[in-house]
Amino acid sequence: MDLEERLALVMKEPTQEVVPGDGLRELLESNEHPKHYIGFEISGLLHVGSLIVSGIKINDLKAAGFETQVLLADWHSFINDKLGGDWNAINKASEYYEEAFKLFCPGVKIVRGSDYYDNDYWCDVINFSKNVTLPRATRCMQIMGRSNAEALDVAKFFYPSMQAVDMKHLEVDLAHAGMDQRKVHMLARDVYPKMGWKPPVALHHEILPSLLKPGEGEGRMDSKMSKSKPNTAVFIHDSIDLINKKLAKAYCPPEAEGNPVLALARVTCFRNGPMAVERPEKFGGNLEFASYVELEKDYLGGKLHAADLKNGVAAGLDSLIAPMRKHFEEHPEFLQVYESSEITR
Repeated sequence: MDLEERLALVMKEPTQEVVPGDGLRELLESNEHPKHYIGFEISGLLHVGSLIVSGIKINDLKAAGFETQVLLADWHSFINDKLGGDWNAINKASEYYEEAFKLFCPGVKIVRGSDYYDNDYWCDVINFSKNVTLPRATRCMQIMGRSNAEALDVAKFFYPSMQAVDMKHLEVDLAHAGMDQRKVHMLARDVYPKMGWKPPVALHHEILPSLLKPGEGEGRMDSKMSKSKPNTAVFIHDSIDLINKKLAKAYCPPEAEGNPVLALARVTCFRNGPMAVERPEKFGGNLEFASYVELEKDYLGGKLHAADLKNGVAAGLDSLIAPMRKHFEEHPEFLQVYESSEITR
């Protein structure tokens, strides 16, 4: 695969931006197998945004020659009170996350923060934090799903520094995350030179919007799919009937901007070829779209009804989810940690 093909794979949707703009080309020109990483808090059940969209980009990077790795951020999860701050639950849930990412992203390396958080790591966290003001750390709380107005314990203010130092100790050439993690990547790019460290290239993929109409969710995070709000997201365990029900209720205005159904179609449904839309003969029969551009044009032009669009997207999502769903139905032991009513996120 030549350089331009590798660049195209990395920049393919759902990639939204790379920082700095020329950094990716320079990296690929100088390194045949750069090191990648993306980190995840360990919390609730995985959904299309957290596993499928992130995993699609991980697989693109793998195909482009990157050594891909997923950090299961157990210490971060504990600090951010995920799974009730229960270490045993976090450890058990991390086994589920590992299984899911290995299934969807064959060949990816899985690491946990507790695997390498040694004395050198914690020393680097403190030294890094010496270069971060309290207001800057507070602004970074967005990466944790926290608002500035909340009363936060002191441990949470170390979270951005820990995430930034993770990249150094994992020897990362390219740091990958959703756009909601952008602030900490920019923090790392500002502080690394002061530490004598080379900052990694940062790649951000887009975040899937909530299925609900803006304002219909609960709280500050209602604009995106959320593990703690089932009606906002399609989970990898959802049956085709449930996917259809969720999509049927999804916000789907006659425009592309802010349309979660079209966003799902664009990012996921064309990954394995054309997108099929089944509909009765009396309404014109089945359709096949070779590209998202064609789909959007017909929908915005009134040639494709919202209900038919939703049915097509549901079928496309199910084709991606079905292998995951089947695997965990056959291995329910991975989900036992979520059986407690107290474990919700």
